[in-house]
Amino acid sequence: MSTIPLTVAGAEALRKELHDMKTIHRPAVIAAIAEARAHGDLSENAEYDAAKEKQGFIEGRIAELESKLSSAQIINPALINADGACVFGATVELEDLQSSEVVTYQIVGDDEANIKDGKISISSPISRALIGKYAGDIAEVHAPSGIREYEILDVKYI
Repeated sequence: MSTIPLTVAGAEALRKELHDMKTIHRPAVIAAIAEARAHGDLSENAEYDAAKEKQGFIEGRIAELESKLSSAQIINPALINADGACVFGATVELEDLQSSEVVTYQIVGDDEANIKDGKISISSPISRALIGKYAGDIAEVHAPSGIREYEILDVKYI
């Protein structure tokens, strides 16, 4: 089994979701199944079918979260000593050379990625172009809209 890179914050978010699934969602669906079962004939009971389907989703998600956490390699970006290189966990400030727009992204695991929060997946085209580069370097990103160039302004490990 391969390891899944996660930041400390990403691992904590998965642990919280797992806890909520086990302590809130699982008991709620069990209660819904019991209530639907009390209505009688299960062959024509839409509430029972819906509750069983939801239970299947919850149990599947619990198994997925447990698997990810058991194979996670948790990386604390603050403890990284990469001598200024763009690596997993780094927060990178970039300037789009075409539009002069400055953006800041943190390179995180696939499960943590959220562009609205400035977190990009390690497997995204922009991350792949940044890995191994330093402040002052130019990164060519092969995006669906064509090649875009970004200058790396700063690399932080926070």
